Amino acid sequence: MEHDCETVPGEAGGDRDASATGARRIALLGNPNTGKTTLFNRLCGVRAKTSNFPGTTQTARVGHTRIGDAVVELIDLPGIYSLELAQSEASVCRDVLAGEAAPSGEEVAPPDAVCVVLDATNLARNLVLAGEVLRRRLPTVVVANMVDLAHARALHIDTDALSDALGCDVVASDARRGVGVDAIRSALGAARVPNRTPPGDVAGLERWADQVYARVASSDSADSSHAHDPLTDRLDSVLTNPVLGLIVFAAVMTGLFWVIFRLATVPMDLLELTFAHAGGFLKGVLPEGLIGDLISDGVVAGVGSTLVFVPQIALLFFLLSLLEDTGYLARAAFLMDRVLRPFGLPGHAFMPLLSSHACALPGIMSARGIPDRRQRLATILVAPFMTCSARIPVYVVLTTMLFYGRPGMAALAFSGCYALGLAAGLMSALIARRTILRGKPRAMVLELPSFKVPSLRTALLSAYDRSMVFVKKAGTVILAISIVLWWLGSFPKVEATQQVADLRARAGAAATPEDTAALVDRADRLEASQAVSRSYAGRMGRAVQPVFAPLGYDWRLSIGVMTSFAAREVFVATMAVVTLGEEGEEMSSETLAERFSQVTRDDGETPVFTAAAAWSLLVYYVLAMQCLPTLAVTAREAGGWRWAGVQFAWMTGVAYGAAFVAYRVALMVGA
Repeated sequence: MEHDCETVPGEAGGDRDASATGARRIALLGNPNTGKTTLFNRLCGVRAKTSNFPGTTQTARVGHTRIGDAVVELIDLPGIYSLELAQSEASVCRDVLAGEAAPSGEEVAPPDAVCVVLDATNLARNLVLAGEVLRRRLPTVVVANMVDLAHARALHIDTDALSDALGCDVVASDARRGVGVDAIRSALGAARVPNRTPPGDVAGLERWADQVYARVASSDSADSSHAHDPLTDRLDSVLTNPVLGLIVFAAVMTGLFWVIFRLATVPMDLLELTFAHAGGFLKGVLPEGLIGDLISDGVVAGVGSTLVFVPQIALLFFLLSLLEDTGYLARAAFLMDRVLRPFGLPGHAFMPLLSSHACALPGIMSARGIPDRRQRLATILVAPFMTCSARIPVYVVLTTMLFYGRPGMAALAFSGCYALGLAAGLMSALIARRTILRGKPRAMVLELPSFKVPSLRTALLSAYDRSMVFVKKAGTVILAISIVLWWLGSFPKVEATQQVADLRARAGAAATPEDTAALVDRADRLEASQAVSRSYAGRMGRAVQPVFAPLGYDWRLSIGVMTSFAAREVFVATMAVVTLGEEGEEMSSETLAERFSQVTRDDGETPVFTAAAAWSLLVYYVLAMQCLPTLAVTAREAGGWRWAGVQFAWMTGVAYGAAFVAYRVALMVGA
């Protein structure tokens, strides 16, 4: 790989001393998997925010820490192997060091100091990046991290000799345990411009790194430059094996999602219950009218629909951080690269796609780890094809209707939904990589990190950070559009029909309390159904019904499709209200399926849910982009609403076409 390592000594930062200038801003830089972010968390903790670099999808964490009497800003830059690579991450790092870029909301200026974090167990390779930084003539401190792992391998680093070779202060640390953090603070407070300049060309820089390593490292093993851990070698022989590795991968991922589905369900249910009670409480204490309905049914419901995803996002990223910290995720990416490569995706894409089976939101957010921009965008665009948990209620009801009393066939159809979504996603990725995202695929350059005990602190901070990003960024958009959807479903306010009035009159004259309750219940359900059908959303359903008629949908099903754009899982509740006059939350899937099958269209004879229409709906919901939160997160992660529009148009087009085919085939075979 060719590099263009041409720098002018003194140009970026001059001969400055951080202590003299007040060290207002410090940049953290290092190879991936060096413990750089762990060190950042040790220095800043939760006093940090995640910001994008304007015009890019690259992010950095920005935090503050105290060095001496001064509060200093730290920027945790993306992990890179070289400043000179043709990658967006390397470009961002170059621009930050040159004072030409900064995270959103930050002043664009060169950092007052740079902290280069090196992996003490892989020092020779890490020194190449350190040499590139030293040539930029900025006040620099080098941290030799993971010295505990180096010592465990009988590898010893002479930090004094390394400091002399680099011409700057060098501190040994174990960031996971907090060892050496105070010494790092002191060194950063007195950071100085290096008094040595490494060679400028790539070959010379690599030879220089080897020479420095030979001077500062010693080992009890025969070959100090390759002090491998025998246990690591044995584990890698299993974890990267095409057969055994896949078995281990399947077991690990099954365990991961079992934990997510088992544990995240509890807080999600509690959140749903809390916001349901909050909405009911506010409706009871607020005066009747527009404001009360807006707050209880619009704002509270909108906030609840956003926050209900937080437990899944937090738990997923907590577990992923633990797996990444152990070093396993790099092995899994290496293993899956040969599977995904034919579809134009790298091995890095396996985790976003796998995560999307729980929820597309964290899946799309985790695509940040894909180095190549085109591959990252392709992964983001196709991630929602994976079957998320929000589709499950729709699948359950429709497969139960299609195979009532035949659970085996229903289970087979249910599994087929997962397979169809996966196939559609992979084929869409292949098409995107050969059309709008055409480009030479980048070979996956991956360095297998050392195995180590994960940091709970880092995992917790990662989960907190990603959750807050979702709540603050995506949540505001979701809340705004949720209010719009509430308005469409609630207005215009119309008087109850004579049929409803007659039922209420009969309830008042009923002979027994039981008869009264039954008649009131019927009146309430009829009034709710009529209110939805005559609302703006209902009118939209009737207006767009000709569009969905080729798929076998009447106006009621069209309303369900339109309103479930806010979130797929509301389809069942919407259809229960429109067809049965009640939300149906307490009904089993079998009961709902049975009652749905008895609902007829306006002619009083044709079922709303014919078998052909049910097949069409099932295929449509497997493939369609029926999720507002996902579009909001796509717009954020992909760099604009243009990509969210492409995603919506493509998925909707594929879903419509496939549902049309499913409907016609079902009619042909007599469904």
